[in-house]
Amino acid sequence: MPDRSDLTWLFFKTSGRVSRAAYFLGGLLVAIIQAFPLYRFTLVPEGSAESNMWSFIFFIAFIASLWSNIALAVKRLHDLDKPGIAALILFVPVVSIVAFLVLCLFPGQPGPNRYGRRTNEPAQP
Repeated sequence: MPDRSDLTWLFFKTSGRVSRAAYFLGGLLVAIIQAFPLYRFTLVPEGSAESNMWSFIFFIAFIASLWSNIALAVKRLHDLDKPGIAALILFVPVVSIVAFLVLCLFPGQPGPNRYGRRTNEPAQP
């Protein structure tokens, strides 16, 4: 099981690099965490206290997952030796689908680059 600091780095920090597999699996976990409260929201009567609770939980999960997706994309771009600011393209409709596929399919740069010595670890100062 990964250390808590490793998970914090993976989902909330933008330094370092991640592989295609880590990017895809991390994104899948984020999507599942986001989908669960949305699913629960659809099961309860509209306008009830329980639906309000699940909609609030979904909102919190969405905000956290938004940042997590950005952090994962920045690190994936770093593995491709590209600047993290390019992660903003994930907010452009239609283009974001192509960008996601590129990040999942193209291999990273082998060996060290300006963003870190190895894949799947934070950049060392």
